[in-house]
Amino acid sequence: MSGAPSRPARARLERRLAVAEHAAELLDRKQRIMADELERLELQADQSRAEWERLADAASIWLRRAAALDGRERIRAAAPLEAASVRVTWTSAMGAARPQDIRCRLPKVRVGVGSSALAFAAEAHRAALVAGVRHAVFEHARARLESELRATQVRRRAVERRWVPRLEAGVAEMSARLDEQEREENLRLRWAADRAAPREGGVR
Repeated sequence: MSGAPSRPARARLERRLAVAEHAAELLDRKQRIMADELERLELQADQSRAEWERLADAASIWLRRAAALDGRERIRAAAPLEAASVRVTWTSAMGAARPQDIRCRLPKVRVGVGSSALAFAAEAHRAALVAGVRHAVFEHARARLESELRATQVRRRAVERRWVPRLEAGVAEMSARLDEQEREENLRLRWAADRAAPREGGVR
């Protein structure tokens, strides 16, 4: 640790060490919160994937039935004229972002263009689309949180393994140099006091 040793300099190092230790505590807490949240998101992603696959299978079955009864032309005629839209509201705690609200606005169903099988196919595809959107959002949130968790782990290790030990070593070195400086000063004071004292048997 360079620089002249002094008590103010040591106090500054001690304050920096306290800040580093507090940062390590916060990062550890953040890491634990994000790890718990990641478990919840992984469960939601798995559940949403299962729901999406179930509804997509049902939609595929109804589409085959509609194709057999109505043909491709009527299926194309039944397609919505507008696209669906999605709005996701996010919330965050300690850097752990998660979807708070997922809304999928679906276009109006065009009625009277085919058999009941075609109507069921349309509803089944709408349900599968909503489930697919939910799964995509949960997967995105999981990947996003996984990335942030890795970055937090890297930052925490950097603080704990490099920043804190370096500052601890600096405080210890500064303290040792101050102790040595104080011993030297005490020794000089004793020498000066000894020289100033009248010698035994000297002139009075």
